[in-house]
This record gives sequence, structure tokens and C-alpha cells, in this order.
Amino acid sequence: MGAILFNLTTAALMVLMFKSGLALVGEDTIRRRPVPWAAVALTAVAVGGVVLQHSWSGAMDTLDSDPRKTGWWRVVTSVFMQNGGLFGAAWNIVTLAVVAALAQWFWRGPLMLGLFAAGILLPEPIDALFGETARSTDPRNFAGSSGATYFLAATLAGALLLTTTDTKLRLLASAAPAAGLAMWLTQDNGHGLVTVYGFVLALAVLPLARRLPPAHAPSVSVPGDCPSGGPSGAEAQVQG
Repeated sequence: MGAILFNLTTAALMVLMFKSGLALVGEDTIRRRPVPWAAVALTAVAVGGVVLQHSWSGAMDTLDSDPRKTGWWRVVTSVFMQNGGLFGAAWNIVTLAVVAALAQWFWRGPLMLGLFAAGILLPEPIDALFGETARSTDPRNFAGSSGATYFLAATLAGALLLTTTDTKLRLLASAAPAAGLAMWLTQDNGHGLVTVYGFVLALAVLPLARRLPPAHAPSVSVPGDCPSGGPSGAEAQVQG
């Protein structure tokens, strides 16, 4: 029962952040947006990792993040190995593809990739900063893209909080780190903790990203606040 509850709450957290991402970029603009090639490339690497681990018996031993093994590359390569069986791998790849696309449409390709990399590299040092230094020896924790994906998804919620004035959408955005923290405290669920990290990073990064040169975004027909929460967050970034 505990495992089922863990999986349900983890999936529910992703749904929260997916809805934040849709509100951020504007659900009605998605059909008019360009193909998010950086997201496609990132997803292709993840698919390639699954193909590799099923075609090479030594892939996990060489590329996972087992703390008992040496190898500077493991922190990165382990993200593209999957350890949750067929369903877990499918979930991780589909959520990565969707979240990366939404993130590219808002943050643009290079920054999206940078935030995904932050989701790989930052959690462990931040954990250490707050005294969470123990590394699990459970082999199920040695691989998987979900941590970096949840981190990236949380940046969408953080950006939504800063770019909308709609109270319901601000509550939706705030629900992601609140639920993540509750999951960490009650379930020791690392997905919740990295969600908090990603959310906070977005609050710091968005003011800087607004200083970047404008990028093209599809127009929204109704200016100002609208029933879906106003103009897409991408436009808020471009205009601000």
C-alpha cells in the first residue's frame, strides 16, 4: 500500500506542474508554436539510453550512480538509464518529453537545457548544504531521469507564480513546492525535495532571463488577464 501511495502522490505532483506549464505557455498557443528541437534532442538521448541498457548488459554497471563505484561521468549518465521497469521507463520518457517541450517554449532551448543540467548537478550539493549527506544504497536509486525532470517541471511552476496575477493560477503554482515539501517530510520522497529546489531556482532565474533579447512567441488573442490566467508566461517573459 505504501508503494502505491508513493507512486500516486509522485504522479499527482507531476500533474500539478504540468498544469502550471500549460497555463504558463498558454494552452491555446501550443498548436502554433515551433517544434521544440532541444526538447526533442533531450528526449532522443533518453530513449537512446534505454536502448543502450537493453542492448548492452554492462550499461548499468558502467553508467549508473552507485556510490560504491568510481567515475566522474556517473552523475550525468545515470540520468539516462532507467530503473523502473517498462512502465517506469515509459513514464520517465513521456514526462521528460512533455516537460522539456513546455520548458523550451517558455525558457527557450539553451536555458531549458541549462536548467535540466542544474536538476542533475545541484540537488546533491544542496542536500549536503542542509546536512542531507547520506546516499542511499538501494540500487533502485542509482539511475533514472525523474529527478531532473521534476526539477525542470518545478521551474515552470515557479515561473508561473511570477508571471500571472490570477489568484487561482498563483495557488496552482504554489501548490507544487508545498506538495513537494509535504511528500519529502511524510514519505521521504526525493521527487518532492527536488521540486522545491527547482521552484526556488526559477524564482531567482526568471528576473535574469527577462533581461535576455526577446524570442518569438505566438500571440494571444486577449490581452491582460483572461479566463486561462492571462497571456502566456512566454509572452510575459518576451514583453518584460
